[in-house]
Amino acid sequence: MTVDVLTHDEETTEAPAPAVSDAEATVTESTETPSAPAEDAPAAAAEEAPKPKRGRPKATPASTAKKTRTVELILTVTGTADGEWQAELKNGSKWVAKGLEIPAAAVSRAAKELHAELSGPIDEVINQAREAQAAKVAALEAELEKAKQALAELDA
Repeated sequence: MTVDVLTHDEETTEAPAPAVSDAEATVTESTETPSAPAEDAPAAAAEEAPKPKRGRPKATPASTAKKTRTVELILTVTGTADGEWQAELKNGSKWVAKGLEIPAAAVSRAAKELHAELSGPIDEVINQAREAQAAKVAALEAELEKAKQALAELDA
C-alpha cells in the first residue's frame, strides 16, 4: 500500500491551496504519513505474539504478589416495633453470636458510622418505636390516674 503525500511546493504549482491553519496542516500530514510499511505489519505482529499454549497457564514461581484472603462475616441486626433490637453474627457457616440484645441508641450510632443511607431508614424505625412507646406511656398514665381516683373514692 502506498500513500501519496503532497508537500507545500506541489500544492502551489497544481492548484491554489485552501486556507488551512497550521494546526490542521500538521494533523493532516501526520495522519497521512504511515509509521511503518503496511506490508510488514502482519509479519511483525506474528513475530511479537507467540502462539498461546494449550491448557492452564502455570504459575510463575517468582511471583511476589500477595494473595488476599477474604473473610465473610454476616451481621444481622433486627428490630421490633416496640424498639427492641437484636444482633446475630455468623462467620461463614458458623454462628459466633445469636440473639444479643442491643440498645436502640447503639444501633443508631453504628448505622451513622457505617453510612448515611443506612442511618436514615434505621432512625425512622427508631423514631416510630419511640412515638409508639410515648403513646403507650401516656395511655398507661391516664389509666393510672383513673385507678387512683377509683381508689380515692373507695377510701372515702
